Amino acid sequence: MSWFKREDNEIVNDDQRTVRTEGLWVRCPSCSQIIFKADLEANQQVCPKCGHHFRIGARERLENLLEPGYQLVDLDLRSTDPLEFTDLKPYKKRLVEAQNKTGLNDAIVNAIGFIHAQPVVVSAMEYSFIGGSMGSVVGETIARAVDRSLETGHPLIIISASGGARMMEGIASLMQLAKVSAGLARLDEAGIPYISVMTDPTTGGVTASFAMLGDLNIAEPGALIGFAGPRVIEQTIRQKLPEGFQRSEFLLEHGFLDAIVPRKEMKEYLHQALSWMTGLKEQQEQQSA
Repeated sequence: MSWFKREDNEIVNDDQRTVRTEGLWVRCPSCSQIIFKADLEANQQVCPKCGHHFRIGARERLENLLEPGYQLVDLDLRSTDPLEFTDLKPYKKRLVEAQNKTGLNDAIVNAIGFIHAQPVVVSAMEYSFIGGSMGSVVGETIARAVDRSLETGHPLIIISASGGARMMEGIASLMQLAKVSAGLARLDEAGIPYISVMTDPTTGGVTASFAMLGDLNIAEPGALIGFAGPRVIEQTIRQKLPEGFQRSEFLLEHGFLDAIVPRKEMKEYLHQALSWMTGLKEQQEQQSA
């Protein structure tokens, strides 16, 4: 019988001889390369073979971009259930499950800190919280980040990762598009830089509002960016879409993006861009002269 061997008068199950490797390896969905999980984490969740950018959480993005000692803010907001919405399960239950899964109150995290010597205000979206959908709390949290930028004069960075507006909140969700867009208009009038960073995916109402309103609109490689998804568009127009349609490379080619920046280069790129936009580089050069 193959499922056991006798050694020293003991029956040993072959399963006990096997080194348990479950969870230690990850398959890249792009090139099928098997990657040691620790190596993937050390490479900021980017495949070392093909450069595929795995999705990461809001906290990890903040750690990658900001200097140690940054501060999380606006963490006290929680979504309600204004419509008492129920589909396959009640919305209240979805909220509790998402909060337990992510450790967040909603699909966004605000932080204040520095990218090198440049002070910034950052909003990072969390896709694993109900698909990063934008409800009233997400809109209010971004609005508070805009207000903080206006008060301090520090540049604003919003990192988008979202499936769009949160249908469970109905019109209250859709109102956030106008609310946040109006706030960004005030930021523009004040001459305070706003950089939009789009990651995979950035779709729906988020793309239709703040994600495309940056003074500089940049994206990670291969990110899906659009309003309606490719499948919906194909079913509507009954045509086959071009290869790579709605991916960041396609958008850059057609003038919808200013740049595509790999994750490992994002921090330095943002620092250089903000140094130029705020005049920080000139100030540092004058001080060192």
